[in-house]
Amino acid sequence: MAAAAGSGALLLSLAGTGQASAETAASRVVDYTALGDSYAAAPGLPDQTDATCARSNRNYPSLVAQRQDWRLTDVSCSGATTSDVSGSQGGVAPQLNAVTRATDVVSVTIGGNDIGFTDILATCAGLTMSDPAGAPCREHFTESGTDRLSGVVRRTGPKVSAVLKDVHRRAPHARVLVVGYPDLFPDNGVGCTSSTVPLAMGDFAYLRDTQKRLNAMLAREARAAGARYVDTYTPSIGHDMCQPEGKRWIEPLVTAPPVAPAHPNAQGEQAMAAAVDRALRSCWHHLW
Repeated sequence: MAAAAGSGALLLSLAGTGQASAETAASRVVDYTALGDSYAAAPGLPDQTDATCARSNRNYPSLVAQRQDWRLTDVSCSGATTSDVSGSQGGVAPQLNAVTRATDVVSVTIGGNDIGFTDILATCAGLTMSDPAGAPCREHFTESGTDRLSGVVRRTGPKVSAVLKDVHRRAPHARVLVVGYPDLFPDNGVGCTSSTVPLAMGDFAYLRDTQKRLNAMLAREARAAGARYVDTYTPSIGHDMCQPEGKRWIEPLVTAPPVAPAHPNAQGEQAMAAAVDRALRSCWHHLW
């Protein structure tokens, strides 16, 4: 989807209307609301504009809004789950309050905290020394004979669906983007031996597959809701947390402030914004 030249104005159907109506429509500003968790908020990334939600003005919603010349309402909040989108998050108002009938575009990045990915990484790191060449994390989460992480991803699907239904109910005419998670681990499944990524070699492929299941679920729920799924994983392959500084878009588990561990750095947020831009150019262009 391309913005109108130089303005990003929303182009309405003007058949049968006069020049005055055309000029009014052409001058209308697109209202864009961003919902989501820390991958949308960008904790630690300068400049932080909301201490409670650890939100940056250089996160991907801000970059997209600047490029498109849209009016942004950014309520993304670090630590958010799907329940925090519809309900209060530690005193922070429900994110859905920012979605109204006047909203034109909504982006949503959610689900990672529902499956407890931060706790998963902490568990895996803690198990590493028990078998650094093996897969102690995978064994831990599959010891019952079933993959518990696959189960929690599956159970998160209906929660994401409910969020998207609520968005549509509040803003029935809005275009909705479900923005997935970028590549955290080497896509080839081969791990790295680094003090900054303390994971067992056999667990990299398992964690990669878990993240892919999460993104696949988000893509399915987006399609079912009539939303557009934005793939940030594919363009970020080769820029995972195992890569050296300057090449990686995701920070390792042990990193220096201000960027948060296992989160996109400035290049990562820029890459997510670029993925959203590509999605906008490839869809809905007849309406914008």
